[in-house]
Amino acid sequence: MKNFKVVAVFTYSHEYMVLKLLLEQEGISYFFQNETMISVLPFHSNAIGGIRLMVHLNDISKVNEILDRLNNNKMLHIV
Repeated sequence: MKNFKVVAVFTYSHEYMVLKLLLEQEGISYFFQNETMISVLPFHSNAIGGIRLMVHLNDISKVNEILDRLNNNKMLHIV
């Protein structure tokens, strides 16, 4: 996983469900680090460091564009 970099950090899994769908539609290589651990121990999210969106280095600019579109959408945004 040395070719992956943290692009965003989330506290709970519900915060990135729409983003996950968009990443899959675009065929972007990604994974969420600590996703399983925090689903088992949700109140430990801050202590563990949150759920980290890890993206392949080749896809970082495309993911940043997707994140910007979501954050600038008044009807739907990442919390």
